[in-house]
Amino acid sequence: MLSIDDLVVFVEAADCNNFSKAGRKLHLTQPAVSQKIGGLEDRFGVKLFNRQGRSMCLTEAGQVLEPLAKEVIGLSRRLDETMVSLQGEVVGEMTVGCSTASGKYLLPGQIALFRQQFPMVRINVEVTSRRSVLDKLSVGDVALGVSSKKIEGRDLEYKELFTDDVILIVPEDHPWADYPQIYPDDLLDEPIILREEAAGTREVFLESLRNHDIYPEMLNVAMELGNAEAIEMAVEEGIGIAFISRLAATRGLELGNIAEVRVAGMDLKRTIFMVRNQNVAPTRAQLNFWDFVSTPEAQDRLPSVPMVREEI
Repeated sequence: MLSIDDLVVFVEAADCNNFSKAGRKLHLTQPAVSQKIGGLEDRFGVKLFNRQGRSMCLTEAGQVLEPLAKEVIGLSRRLDETMVSLQGEVVGEMTVGCSTASGKYLLPGQIALFRQQFPMVRINVEVTSRRSVLDKLSVGDVALGVSSKKIEGRDLEYKELFTDDVILIVPEDHPWADYPQIYPDDLLDEPIILREEAAGTREVFLESLRNHDIYPEMLNVAMELGNAEAIEMAVEEGIGIAFISRLAATRGLELGNIAEVRVAGMDLKRTIFMVRNQNVAPTRAQLNFWDFVSTPEAQDRLPSVPMVREEI
């Protein structure tokens, strides 16, 4: 009989493109992973992986099996969860995809509070880019996602989760740190650090600049970084100034390593959403978490970051 465990090993190996990495994630030895993949290949009479030295990739047969295996694994887990739920328990496992800031600052408190009510639910957090979160939701690789942008036409349902500020930060000894505010044109005189092109904070910032007739090519870009905390540290080191999420700036602001500077006419905010795929029937655990994030107790657990300085 076909083993669900063997399919789990196959899917993990396909995701990792490496038997040793898959084994480490599943707490199996590399030979055990090879044995299970070999058993599947013998059962189906086809090769599932092309191996060339240490590199490997799915064969055509493996590419056909992968989505089917994921579907069978999902149905198996849903069956277990449904039968246990008949006893009044909410059980299960889900993966929530999110960006770095959301994963670090928003979800831990929500998940901790949720598991106080539903201790038999395990929630994994997969930190990736916003685009990857939506892609994984579309194909069912994650149950829920956290995104700062709505994209129409993907059968995705969005729920407002949090409103975050996008703020200008400078080194604590920068002259602007003592200014009540600066003006958008002043930004052209300073080296600036940007997030990568797909980042929501970058989109919000550049869109606001365009409203002031300032365009990206006019900026003195010192560097681009793919992580908000890395940008905050670069600002601390005096490499440049930057616009980042207030969530990501909290530590540096509290320690006094950086300062927030107001920019006239640029009150930047972004809405962060919880997202789900409407074409995928939710498990009871997923449905409970989706509803839970809107409850007053869950909202009270979200970060509350005060303004650093009142406007003069």
